[in-house]
Amino acid sequence: MCARIRQSPGAKDPYILMLTAKGEELDRIIGLSTGADDYMVKPFSPRELVARVRALLRRSLRGPATATAHAYQTAHFTLDLERRTARYQAPDLAPATLVLSPLGFDLLATFLSYPGRVWQRPQLIEKLWGDNFFGDERVVDTHIARLRKKIEPNPTQPTFIKTVVGVGYRFEDD
Repeated sequence: MCARIRQSPGAKDPYILMLTAKGEELDRIIGLSTGADDYMVKPFSPRELVARVRALLRRSLRGPATATAHAYQTAHFTLDLERRTARYQAPDLAPATLVLSPLGFDLLATFLSYPGRVWQRPQLIEKLWGDNFFGDERVVDTHIARLRKKIEPNPTQPTFIKTVVGVGYRFEDD
């Protein structure tokens, strides 16, 4: 059902929160990989449900990064998708070109495509590797660490790529 909602021509990227009695890890992974933005297991706390819905709605209020047909731009980053170039603008410094691996570039482009969105490991794997992925989903953590070393002022205390404990990663750039 989730995949059909996402593929329907009238749907404009709706938020989907699955509320189900299926709480096994495999069930959650399948639910999130089919396109759900969040997943809750019954019995649930009504306050937690309200908090999760509010978090989804906050994402829409923030809005996506400024996007042209071929670029993403946030306060500190500019990605030219056509030329595959990335630039970082630190306060009071000249813009610097970032040297990123192809996967690092794609990972940063994924984050910049919707700042504030929480990306779970299975979602990032699907986005970056698609059906060609074989291995442990923790490989995402390795690529996040490498990207942080290139874009964060202090990779041990990330400013841009935040870890959402037990969920995944979120990109923030005011």
